[in-house]
Amino acid sequence: MKTLGTASAAPGEMDTGRLQVGETRDGGDFGLPVAVLNGATDGPTLYAQAVSDGDELNGLGVLQRAIPQIPPGDLSGTILVVGIVNYHAFQVAEHRNPIDDTKMNRTYPGDESGTSSERIAAATFEAASRADLILDLHQGSTSQMLNEVRVRCGQRHRLHDECLELAKVFGCGHILDQKGPDGQLARAGPDEGIPTIDPELGGCVGWDDESIQYGVEGLFNVLRYYGFLDGDVDLAPQTRATGFDRYGSPSGGLVRFRKELGDRVDVGDLLFEITDPFGQLKAEVTADDRGVFWRSRRLPQVATGEYVCSVGTDVDEF
Repeated sequence: MKTLGTASAAPGEMDTGRLQVGETRDGGDFGLPVAVLNGATDGPTLYAQAVSDGDELNGLGVLQRAIPQIPPGDLSGTILVVGIVNYHAFQVAEHRNPIDDTKMNRTYPGDESGTSSERIAAATFEAASRADLILDLHQGSTSQMLNEVRVRCGQRHRLHDECLELAKVFGCGHILDQKGPDGQLARAGPDEGIPTIDPELGGCVGWDDESIQYGVEGLFNVLRYYGFLDGDVDLAPQTRATGFDRYGSPSGGLVRFRKELGDRVDVGDLLFEITDPFGQLKAEVTADDRGVFWRSRRLPQVATGEYVCSVGTDVDEF
């Protein structure tokens, strides 16, 4: 039997349940929705989770669509799934856990006696630590963003090559290979010796079919390449960025973009303009480096210094 929380599956079976991590404000128990797919034959273990940030739902869309397509009888090994990590934020459609005003993906590996977010991180990290591979499914919150995979362990990490390979197998087309902030699961997993990636499946309010489909295909690529399921995977070249330039607005007003997501950018290219409410030009912002137009804000209104867009730099093909 393979178990996660109250889910328990015999070989060739699947079960769902709850991973209990605490109580709500009325004193009632709450648990995260989990699933266990126990293959008919032995093999590796994959851990996948979604909604670490409460308004990033595309990863949940991936799991919702992909899990019913995986017959446990055809599976070699085990898949452990936490469908909704940031329970409290998900309930109110917010990015951060409202109980402690914390971004969940800055709290790993967690603390079972700590804050609400730290306790959830500890419970999910214990499950993730039982795996051979980790997928932490994200999206660009409410920004507009390329479908990409993030390798966050840093290029000098002993597991960097394994994480980069996993990112290429997932195959979104773009990889950001840059060390991430402390507390990310994609940092903590490799420190425990487990290749971990952070797919950022586009960006939207709610979820979108195109990005979810990228994630479904990426998940099945991983399952086939690493021997969970039969089938071949053709590894396509990925556009990799190892730098990331962020641009803010030099003045308040309305943004007018002059580049689209995925466009190549040269030094001096016009990225965006700022106008007043009547269309009069107030400012122009140009690129400092060559790269790829990677991410942009969704709403047009900005204050002075507010985030507008990002360009992936130091770009190559991997």
